[in-house]
Amino acid sequence: ASLALLLIPGPAVLYVINRSVSDGRSIGYAGVLGIELGTFMHVLAATAGLSAILAASPSAFNAVKYSGSVYLVFIGLRTLTRRPAIIDASASSMTKAQAFRQGFIINTLNPKVALFFLSFLPQFIDQDKSSNALQALTLGTVFVICGFFTDGIYSLTASSLREVLVKGKTLPFVQRYVAGVVFVVLGLVASLAKIS
Repeated sequence: ASLALLLIPGPAVLYVINRSVSDGRSIGYAGVLGIELGTFMHVLAATAGLSAILAASPSAFNAVKYSGSVYLVFIGLRTLTRRPAIIDASASSMTKAQAFRQGFIINTLNPKVALFFLSFLPQFIDQDKSSNALQALTLGTVFVICGFFTDGIYSLTASSLREVLVKGKTLPFVQRYVAGVVFVVLGLVASLAKIS
C-alpha cells in the first residue's frame, strides 16, 4: 500500500524532479533527504497526536497550508527573476544544503502529509497490542524509507534529462522559467488544500 501511494506524483515528487533536472543528481538527492526528513516530522507528529490537532482545527490547518503555499510561490518568483548562470552539466544553481532545506520546508509545511498519516497509520495498527505509538512510529519509518528510495528513483531518472538539456542549450530556460512556474503553480495548488 505504501509503495503504491509513493509512486503517485505530488508536490514533493515534482520538487525532486525539478531540482534533479535543473541542478543534477546530487542536488536532487539532497532535496530527497530534506523531503524525507520533513515526512518523518509528520510521522512523529502523528505518533504524538499533534496531527489530530491540525485536522481538528481549521485555523491551524490554514496557518500551515498558507505558510507552505507562500513559501512555494516565493521560491517560484525568486527563480523566475534570477538569471541562471549555468552553462555546463557539472555546475548547479544551488547548494546541497539549500536543496535539503527547501525539501524539508516544502514537505513539513504540507498539511496534507499530516492528514495522510493521521488516516493511514491507524489502519495498520493492531489495537490488541500494547504500544500503538511504537507501531505507528515503525510503520511511519518504513514509509519514509520507501519514500527515500522511490523519490531517489525519480531523481535518478530526471537527472538524466539534464545532460540532454545541456546539449540542447535549453537548461537555462528550464532552470528559470519552467522551474519558476512549477513552484508558483505548486504554491497556488497548495493554497486550495482542504481538510477532507
